[in-house]
Amino acid sequence: MEINWIIIGIVVATLLALIVYLIKQNQKDQQKVTRHFNADTTELSEEEDELNNN
Repeated sequence: MEINWIIIGIVVATLLALIVYLIKQNQKDQQKVTRHFNADTTELSEEEDELNNN
């Protein structure tokens, strides 16, 4: 049985592309979360204000 190197190459290339995409997406999400938690949260939204008044 002969190894089909073309199929193995395609699978490896696809996996590498997926890994690169996931790393870049994770970095974008991490930046959003960092900005969210570093944002000024002294102003309450209307919904949060109602919850605190109860």
